[in-house]
Amino acid sequence: MLQKLESLDNKYNELNDLLSDPAIIADQSRYQKYAKAHSELSAVVGVYRELKAALQGIEDARSMLKEDPDEEFKAMLMAEIEELEAKQEQLEQRLKILLLPTDPNDEKSVIMEIRAGTGGEEAALFAADLFRMYSRYAEQQGWKIDIMDSHFTELGGIKELIFVVDGQGAYSKLKYESGVHRVQRIPSTESGGRIHTSAATVAVLPEAEEVEVDINENDLKIDVYCASGPGGQCVNTTQSAVRITHLPTGLVVTCQDEKSQHKNKAQALRVMRSRLKELMEEEKNQETAGARKSQVGTGDRSERIRTYNFPQGRVSDHRINLTLHKLDQILEGQLGEIIDALMANDQAERLKQVN
Repeated sequence: MLQKLESLDNKYNELNDLLSDPAIIADQSRYQKYAKAHSELSAVVGVYRELKAALQGIEDARSMLKEDPDEEFKAMLMAEIEELEAKQEQLEQRLKILLLPTDPNDEKSVIMEIRAGTGGEEAALFAADLFRMYSRYAEQQGWKIDIMDSHFTELGGIKELIFVVDGQGAYSKLKYESGVHRVQRIPSTESGGRIHTSAATVAVLPEAEEVEVDINENDLKIDVYCASGPGGQCVNTTQSAVRITHLPTGLVVTCQDEKSQHKNKAQALRVMRSRLKELMEEEKNQETAGARKSQVGTGDRSERIRTYNFPQGRVSDHRINLTLHKLDQILEGQLGEIIDALMANDQAERLKQVN
């Protein structure tokens, strides 16, 4: 590992020199490329340099011990070695995590889909609660949300909602949200005070670039129709809604939230591209089905991942056996503690595979 780290340190120094070269500074394309590489290396190089300093400190202290110092100085050197060895262990662990292969999708924006599951109107109202939770969380992260397609119930619940979360690192945090979310509460329509259990499914797809998924126009069937639901004069009068069917796979995407047919088509293609990418990756993963399955789950939307229990005011994530009695705060978008725990668990599982 140290040899690899030394190589990265040398690369970092080379990039430092390149970024101060006037010829590179004048070429914005090259400058941005080197600046990005420099930024990606800065964390691991910083920790490596701390580790080198700690190792040097241990070596120096041991050298002084060989000189047979007096008891007081010897005790001081032994304490220093003990402290530096503890620091060495911590730094080596941090470096192992930093050197883990990164998910190439982590920095991408995401397309999220929320659908009401079992539970009728109560499930639809819970789906609306989930959307509000993710909206608040995105706002806290400085991300932008754009609704692409929506189907609401008369009481304001969500039958189905597709939206984009634009922002750096959105997928790295939201990817753990894919799966079945279960709610236990007394519906407002329940006169007997009985607790009902309902569910909603969440899918999180990294947004696919055009270069990643090339869609042949001849493979698409495109239908236009009048949008339905709230939306003003254009609804039911203008054929702005778009339905795209990918004939080879049978995937269907609809989009009606924009007033322009052209914009709806563009949005639908964004979703189609991401779904096709997910399909391709699922097929590839099936070829390596014997590989490790992470404890944070497969991300499959059929897998129950979390329960929101209103009578007890708790949220339980079943993948990592985490229970928090902070239901109100979590539904207000304070997801950080859960997501951090899921990320830490994922790192720990991947470290086991390396060690």
